[in-house]
Amino acid sequence: MHPLIPRLQALGTLWVCLALAGCASAAGSMDYYWQSLRGHVQLMQAAEPIDRWLARPDIAPALRERLQLAQRARTFAVAELGLPDNDSYRRYADLQRPAAVWNVVAAPPYALELHRWCFPVTGCIGYRGYFSEADAQAEGARLAAQGLEVEVYGVPAYSTLGYMNWAGGDPLLSTFIAWPEGEFVRLLFHELAHQVVYASGDTLFNESFATAVERLGSAQWLATQATPQARAAFAASEARRSQFRALTRATRARLLDIYTSNYAQTPNHQALEAMKTEAMEAFRRDYAVLRSRWQATPAQQAGYDRWVAHANNASFAAQAAYDEWVPAFEALFAQSGQRWHPFYDAVKELAALPQPERADRLRALLPRPVSPP
Repeated sequence: MHPLIPRLQALGTLWVCLALAGCASAAGSMDYYWQSLRGHVQLMQAAEPIDRWLARPDIAPALRERLQLAQRARTFAVAELGLPDNDSYRRYADLQRPAAVWNVVAAPPYALELHRWCFPVTGCIGYRGYFSEADAQAEGARLAAQGLEVEVYGVPAYSTLGYMNWAGGDPLLSTFIAWPEGEFVRLLFHELAHQVVYASGDTLFNESFATAVERLGSAQWLATQATPQARAAFAASEARRSQFRALTRATRARLLDIYTSNYAQTPNHQALEAMKTEAMEAFRRDYAVLRSRWQATPAQQAGYDRWVAHANNASFAAQAAYDEWVPAFEALFAQSGQRWHPFYDAVKELAALPQPERADRLRALLPRPVSPP
């Protein structure tokens, strides 16, 4: 390797860390800056081109099939979904750990508002990522000591928003390569969508847009590229996801009503705490009923079980970031004639607006409730 390459890669990664994770002056911690830099460099260095992996005589058949699927899905993303044609997701890294990073989210005990960290380029965001689970748990403990409700969770992938394409781009990772086909392509399309549009400081906008792209794109993939078995497996998974999201949305609305309607009237918080406890207990009871109807395997239920076991204001608020504006973006896709490039152009116009005006435009796109006859 040319001696200049490691330096260039480090400089490029430094820019990504400044842009995505925050530098010491912005985040208030030199240790945080260095773990971001070190973790991303290690991840990039672990990645090798897919073709090199496929040329290995000892590659596991399951991994070979998945990497070939990734190549087909990457081509589909460009040709059919209009997603970026660049170096991202054309390499693969075996991280030998269960998550790419661990996110920390936090919220007050009587509000569904995420604690925010402010960084260059990304603006203020409602999470902080760590390459070490122990570091993430330590940050979570620090926030909990301040009286916040905290959730620490593993993330299978993250996006550098295209800033690292010159150095090989974001790689495929062992943390999600073995997911069922429908779930795998969803994540791939989601992460690529972040390279199309990104509005600084607006997590709801960014994640809802990427979620809309993953949903619309995966439906198109499954309809034209997948086997009947893959379509059936995804349909069952999507039914569980849809039912769970409906339950969490209802609980989120109930909690929001409790916090906004009763906060001022209960300065000692005893009545508020009682109502909150009742809402959370009802949520867990309703989930138990829902779970009993799924007839899913333990592995298919494990993620939901973990989420429910640790559910708090932070987890409910974080989930809202991924689905709040999805119906609005799906309506905008329909208004764009279900054509991807006009849709992306319309989303870029929204991203250029001031955040309050952007939210008003999205709100106007939300489907109206159907009145009973």
